[in-house]
Amino acid sequence: MQATEDDKETYLLLVLSDSNLPTGSFVASAGLESTAAHALFHVPGPAGSDILAFLRDSVNTYARSALPFVRDAHRVSAAYASGEVVELDVALAALARLDALYDASTLNHVARRASCAQGAALLTLYTKGFTRPPHLMSAATRTDIDPSFPEERESRAGALVAALKLRVRRGESASDTPGHLPVCWGVLAATLGLTVDRGAHLHLFLHARGVLSAAVRLNALGPYAAQQLLLHAVKLMVDDAMKLTAHLVSGALRDEVDPENVDEQLPATTWPLGEILATRHDLLHSRIFNS
Repeated sequence: MQATEDDKETYLLLVLSDSNLPTGSFVASAGLESTAAHALFHVPGPAGSDILAFLRDSVNTYARSALPFVRDAHRVSAAYASGEVVELDVALAALARLDALYDASTLNHVARRASCAQGAALLTLYTKGFTRPPHLMSAATRTDIDPSFPEERESRAGALVAALKLRVRRGESASDTPGHLPVCWGVLAATLGLTVDRGAHLHLFLHARGVLSAAVRLNALGPYAAQQLLLHAVKLMVDDAMKLTAHLVSGALRDEVDPENVDEQLPATTWPLGEILATRHDLLHSRIFNS
């Protein structure tokens, strides 16, 4: 049974790590384009060291500010999909609190805009790309269905994503949700059956890979050099960031935060310069990315 679950997770990781998934990440640079435009990459050191420094700071601050929301959104979604949380409205209300807190915590309007666009794209990806096709539900083809996806769980997961997507698209009142990327990723990972740690780890890896992809398209880094960093540097960055943020909570769902150690338990931005530069993205004379 354990081998089957591991095989399923491995296959999901392969599917979700596909760079061709229509999630909108291709038009986001996480502030890299603005940093390059402000001539902050021309520093002494080996080739690629400036990109590596940017990548390290970006991964660390994103892990500290976003992963607690990924984990909490995953827990809420997994609890509803499994039936532990019975009422759909209860799960949606918890996700709305997470989303509202992340929106309030993201002061950078450029990052906030990109996060909402990518989050909505993830929900659309699930409803249009990851739900079971109708022709596989017929009796003649049921032998082709993977038994590791229980029908009841899949039905509840689909209902949760559809309801959340409706709230995001509607956006007419305070009860609606912006649909930020970390929250929607946590929902997606949970409804597909990834564990919370695997889902958070993959999310952070994809963030790092997206930065390197943007660097290649900006001609700030060659494609071979980007692959070298992806193979030899990114894994250590992501693993370290995961360990350093494993104890963090969003603060939107739990009363476990120690008032005397708030700074050590709650999300935070750890790279103010990067925030400032990313905010100036809309002021660039020309740009090829949305963030």
